[in-house]
Amino acid sequence: FYMYSLESFVIVVNRAIDRVNEHEGGSKKGVPKQLKSPLKKQTEQEDGQLKDGEEAQKENGDKEQDQDGEANGGQKGEQLEDGQKENGAKLELQQQQEEEAEEEEVQVLSPRSLRKRVEKLTESITFESFNYVRRGLFEKHKTIVSTMLCLRIQERQGILTLDEVNHLIIGKIELNSPPIPEQLRFLTEMIWSSVRALESLSVFHGIAQNLQDEYLQWKKWFQEEKAEVADLPRNFREISKFHRLLLLRAMRPDRLSSALVQYLADALGQQYTEQSPFSMETTYEETSPQIPIFFVLFPGVDPTPDVERQGAKYDISISNGKFTNISMGQGQEDRAKDAIFQAAKEGNWIMLQNVHLMESWLKLFERYLEQVQETAHPMFRCFISSEPPPFPSMKIIPESILQNCIKVANEAPQDLKANIRRAYAKFDDETLKKSSKPNEFKAILFGLCMFHSLILGRKKFGSQGWSRVYNFNDGDLRICADVLYNYLERYEVVPYDDLRYIFGEIMYGGHITDNWDRRTNRTYLKVLIKPELLQNAPIIPGFKSPDPAKFDYSAYAKYIEEKLPQESPIVFGLHPNAEINYLTAQTEMIFSTIIEVSGGAGGSGTSKKDEGVRGLIDDFKKRLPKKYNIFDIKEKIKEMEPYTIVALQECERMNTLLKEIDISLEELKLGLEGALNITDAMENLSRNLQLNRVPDTWEKYAYFSKKPLSSWFNDLIERTIQLHDWTKEMIMPKSLCISYFFNPMSFLTAIMQKTARLNNLPLDDMTIQTNVTGFKEHEEIQNYAENGYFIHGLYLEGASWEPGPSGNDGYLIDQKLKELHPKLPVVNVIAVRTANKKTIGQYDCPVYVTSARGPTYVFTANLQMESEDSDPAKWVLAGVALLMSDD
Repeated sequence: FYMYSLESFVIVVNRAIDRVNEHEGGSKKGVPKQLKSPLKKQTEQEDGQLKDGEEAQKENGDKEQDQDGEANGGQKGEQLEDGQKENGAKLELQQQQEEEAEEEEVQVLSPRSLRKRVEKLTESITFESFNYVRRGLFEKHKTIVSTMLCLRIQERQGILTLDEVNHLIIGKIELNSPPIPEQLRFLTEMIWSSVRALESLSVFHGIAQNLQDEYLQWKKWFQEEKAEVADLPRNFREISKFHRLLLLRAMRPDRLSSALVQYLADALGQQYTEQSPFSMETTYEETSPQIPIFFVLFPGVDPTPDVERQGAKYDISISNGKFTNISMGQGQEDRAKDAIFQAAKEGNWIMLQNVHLMESWLKLFERYLEQVQETAHPMFRCFISSEPPPFPSMKIIPESILQNCIKVANEAPQDLKANIRRAYAKFDDETLKKSSKPNEFKAILFGLCMFHSLILGRKKFGSQGWSRVYNFNDGDLRICADVLYNYLERYEVVPYDDLRYIFGEIMYGGHITDNWDRRTNRTYLKVLIKPELLQNAPIIPGFKSPDPAKFDYSAYAKYIEEKLPQESPIVFGLHPNAEINYLTAQTEMIFSTIIEVSGGAGGSGTSKKDEGVRGLIDDFKKRLPKKYNIFDIKEKIKEMEPYTIVALQECERMNTLLKEIDISLEELKLGLEGALNITDAMENLSRNLQLNRVPDTWEKYAYFSKKPLSSWFNDLIERTIQLHDWTKEMIMPKSLCISYFFNPMSFLTAIMQKTARLNNLPLDDMTIQTNVTGFKEHEEIQNYAENGYFIHGLYLEGASWEPGPSGNDGYLIDQKLKELHPKLPVVNVIAVRTANKKTIGQYDCPVYVTSARGPTYVFTANLQMESEDSDPAKWVLAGVALLMSDD
């Protein structure tokens, strides 16, 4: 939707110039005549046409009277005509003198005055252009655009250097950074590498050593809830606000988005971060018969009332036939066409809603607009509405329509209170009273509205909230309310199980494609839709269901406004650490989008860029492990058992990846030296090396990973070390890092195969059981597992692990604050018959390769809960999962 024409920006620039002139007291001093706003000219022409039309009507009405007096007033008419000519000549002379005076005033502007005026014009044009674009931006993109604008301005003004800007955008890390010092174990490897990279900036010279010397002060700052406003350790307390952003980018990325908004307000002004509420009147002033308004539709936002209120000011409404509102759909094409041409001819308004449903017709619509705009009545206006496409790359609206329109994205708040307020507003007092079981209907409907609001709000927590993206909508809620009413009327006893099944598996569940997300959905309904709703039961932490016998519609609405607790991850059943993950992901989204939009970070000259890329190529080629000799490995094999087959498969896949890395790096090196022509693949590889991203051609042969390139390459080396230790003499290590496999499931299958063969059991009836041991580190293991195999390299998300008194009796507990992915102790994986698997007091935990979840799912582990009576619903809603990688 973000398409704009050059003409629209010409109008915006002229509007900005007019604003400066108005601010200076209405004087047009120093403004060339040709820069007068075309919008104002157009408005004047429209007013003139309307006035001419009124005069023409009056003239026609008095035509007979005028004819009677024409013969007697001939001489007077001639005198009047001479007077008009004389007045016209005087007016023309006066205009010419004013223009000459203006030209003289331009010439007498002093250098200082001229500089001040240019500064004012620059500020006005910058803000008006930004404000014009911002009106059509989604909320999540507004900070991105203002950040790009701010960085570009400050870079051109010399306030920031290109290297500093690149540090912020890319989030640079140091390759081959030394191990983390013992006193800084509260930092992760990624943070330590990022801090080391900051040393290249003069402001942060010596920061790594200072972290070690004053580690207590740094630890205190690092653990602050709002690190962006907390005092830094003494040596870095006076750094600039921008350099504080760089420090947050390296050490506390979860607080960067908040600090960035404040920095933008300080650098550009509050008006760049705080937007005035949408005003239809102000927006209408910018329209014309040739400039429609394009509304982006969001849940809970209907632009129709705003358009109708604006039309009422001009006596334009549906009742008097001057306003046509068409909800587009099959069969509406001809009606819409006729209405467009009629409205353009008669000066009426037309609103075409949900045009995204008519993608094939939009090409014709584009042509209709072009035809009518040439001769449209001055009062003709066109309003269009559409939902955004499901994917950013999809184009559903013709480009010319988007470019010519004024785009309005008036997004509604998406917090929990706004969601439940909007959900409950879909019903009214009549809806509540029509049921023969009013108390049950009111209570369950309220629980249903809460359910709807929670599953919508859970989206913002990313993959920990939902593994995949789902488009739950208001239609699901309304249909469920109808189902509720019908079931209550049909049955004497409320069928809670049936209702939960229909709501969770059919209505809302119809959107859900992931089985683990389906489990989360069912768990919410189990917690919310229950008989206790009628007995003042708590439905979320700190919020009870009202007594339906004492509450009517307005009382429920008031209860939402006054009693609903402040939104936090706990309300959704998640741990507070989920917000850290969400805010960190938000920061990454901001800067990854900037990189994609701008085509990568800037550079200080091609030669310097190439020099940096050459250095990376040399470093990677020097550290790249050697390929495995499959023939030599096969000679060492004594028996072709399941584990051996897995090892060979892993070696073959690793060889394919190593070959691709080696060849692509060598080709790029030759290309930079001029020995080969630079291809698109080489350019992409070079760009990814600069941005510390894993190239697509490498990912094609690799494994799921969210790590940046430098960490990914170190991880690759670790994988080859484990594989080398295994295949050197074909002796398996006592514990294997499950995270280092291309295909982890193949090793787990091998465990089941070996167990089935040893015990003569059917493989189809075997399943995996995970027993968490008391070994914190795999180096502690002295012997092979008696049954199955030891694995390590798993991380918990959403929970932590409490070791039991005897080591093997550990269980799930709540996470510690800021400990996002605690490491799970060594796990003994065994194969058992399905009927014999432990289930009592166990939490069925999905295991994923990365925190992206979704397609990276591997298998289901079973983790011990605190007691046999523990409810797994707590861990389900907390989004607890095991990851094979600490991103």
